[in-house]
Amino acid sequence: MTAFTTRPEILGTFGVVTSTHWIASAVGMSILEKGGNAFDAAVATGFVLQIVEPHLCGPGGDLPAVIYSKKKDKVEVICAQGPAPAGATIEHYTAEGLSLIPGDGLLATVIPGSFDGWMLMLRDYGSMSVRDVLEPAIYYAEHGHPMLPRVSATIQGLAAFFEKEWPTSYETWLPGGSAPQAHANFRNPVLAETWKRIIDEAEAKSGREAQVQAARDAFYRGFVAETIDDYLKTAEVMDASGNRHKGVLTASDMANWSATIEEPLTYDYHGWTIAKIGPWGQGPVFLQTLSILKGFDLGAMDSIGADFVHTVVEAMKLAFADREVYYGDPDFSEIPVTHLLSEAYAAERRKLIGADASFDLRAGIVPGFEAQHDLTMTMLGADSKTGAVYEPTMAHLSEKRGDTVHIDVIDRDGNMVSVTPSGGWLQSSPTVPGLGFCLNSRAQMFWLKPGLPTSLAPGKRPRTTLTPSLGLYDGRPTLAFGTPGGDQQEQWQLSFFLRYAHHRLNLQAAIDQPLFHTSHFPASFYPRTREPGSLMAEANFGPDVLDALRRKGHKLTVADPWTVGRLTAARRDADGLLRAAATPRLMQAYAIGR
Repeated sequence: MTAFTTRPEILGTFGVVTSTHWIASAVGMSILEKGGNAFDAAVATGFVLQIVEPHLCGPGGDLPAVIYSKKKDKVEVICAQGPAPAGATIEHYTAEGLSLIPGDGLLATVIPGSFDGWMLMLRDYGSMSVRDVLEPAIYYAEHGHPMLPRVSATIQGLAAFFEKEWPTSYETWLPGGSAPQAHANFRNPVLAETWKRIIDEAEAKSGREAQVQAARDAFYRGFVAETIDDYLKTAEVMDASGNRHKGVLTASDMANWSATIEEPLTYDYHGWTIAKIGPWGQGPVFLQTLSILKGFDLGAMDSIGADFVHTVVEAMKLAFADREVYYGDPDFSEIPVTHLLSEAYAAERRKLIGADASFDLRAGIVPGFEAQHDLTMTMLGADSKTGAVYEPTMAHLSEKRGDTVHIDVIDRDGNMVSVTPSGGWLQSSPTVPGLGFCLNSRAQMFWLKPGLPTSLAPGKRPRTTLTPSLGLYDGRPTLAFGTPGGDQQEQWQLSFFLRYAHHRLNLQAAIDQPLFHTSHFPASFYPRTREPGSLMAEANFGPDVLDALRRKGHKLTVADPWTVGRLTAARRDADGLLRAAATPRLMQAYAIGR
């Protein structure tokens, strides 16, 4: 008898699309039906998510993607994480009276990355035109889409702030002076016109690749960049610091940047090779945790038992502590990734996991990096306060927080995309007049203390939390998966993957199992707080497991059932059978395939 799952594991051979919103997944599938490949479908899906989940991602945001191209027979990373502008110096920010970069407003903005990332994916891996991939988003912006209850609540909660401090956002999100009701048909006609103008400028050129390049130029070196520049020259707006600030982003910053293609970072684990982005994001945390867990028999543990949860969360605490000390943009700092992923290092770290929960932030000491270790740990003791974490993700926290989306696509040829777009949330920054979208707040992940891999500097990428995953099994590209969730992204993905790899659950069953995470380490989001020894677990673990975790010393918070995580996943078997699944949590994500 097949075990019950909240939804079926989707099976087919033609194509599968799974994302954090049902409309976006349907659009992606429609692109496959029209003859597009996985990359075309991912791009169209991504632009629609900007419309239907505007509190989670937007055109001014950023994205990393881990992809497999059948034609190139290679796994690669698309880095569309925009770096800090030329004017984003520690000296300037501290002169503004800041010790931490605010979580919203104009000083938190880095160069918008997502549009160039999508266009790079379309040009180099896709087959369709700019019009083909933008028209679904234009349709929903122009004709409307059902307003999600969470978006409605976010806008209602910010109505007074928008009216007083961010009037351009008030005009966009409260048309006629009232917040849209849940499930009301909502339009963003200004954004629709922006995309139409992009298409017009693209189609002034002949040839698909030339049109894609023209679209990139219109955004980064044309009317979009000029409009942003004009706005930022005079705008001075309220942010989380409690004061008004001007931004430092300019048209010149945008003109001189473009998305890039990189090699992934990989780690081998029980027949799997997991491909992640590099240390400019938190992707190596996943790999470091796997290296530590290699020494435990997770397959012998109950996948929803206390021993499994305890072992995994204690390993994650160690990897995340290393994230704080060693990760950053490798173009600016030496990052000892090889040492951090070595078996000798993992063996030493593994010894630190005991029967009881740790309350200490225990970063390892890498030879040659002792001073960096001491500097970071001293700073964290002063600058990362203990307290409730500003996490932009969890459903049970304030509706004013932002979040992220995720997309997995596999087509019949075996092309695979795992991509996690975020930033440019409607609540992160004021709407830019004439464009219909706002900028991002990713700069809040920099520190304003010199000498660290994550110290603010012009041209440097912030250490993003966005972290898609692609798994090869016996060397064959097999599994694409990911989730929104800020600092929780690696944690929820890890429990999903370990259950899938060790306990032979199908995709949907692995996603349905109760989730957990810790806020033991400093948050990546303003105001960068931490909760030592914390563990949040869904109530559906059951009282016996939760009591056992308390006895192990974890500072336990029990979340309501079905409230943690927004995982999606897709798989291609060796015989070409395709599978996909999406979480039932929040009742938005959906997997489609045939």
